[in-house]
Amino acid sequence: MSEEFTSDEVDIVESTLLERYGKAMPPQLADVELRLHPDDRELAERPALYWEDGDCHFIICKLGNNRFRSQFFYRGHQQYGTGRDEYDDLYHCAVTLLQVQADHQAQQAGN
Repeated sequence: MSEEFTSDEVDIVESTLLERYGKAMPPQLADVELRLHPDDRELAERPALYWEDGDCHFIICKLGNNRFRSQFFYRGHQQYGTGRDEYDDLYHCAVTLLQVQADHQAQQAGN
């Protein structure tokens, strides 16, 4: 498995969530299996940070040193990314994930 999240990286996400929600929402450490590339047949196990807000679930996966991927989902078939496969900055990854989800939620409320 790749390198785990450092305490500084967890702090970055915790601070971002505190700013977004106005309360402490510590992410949980988890392991996920994913395809590193769309044409991969094998799944790779990677560390992840996971949290929930209502019925929405969020995941940030650590692919390697300064390499992150994120998504949010509601049910198994309602999975959404940010439009970008990989980030080299965790803060930007977390902020973009939260913004895309907020935009999605606002769009759904308008329908």
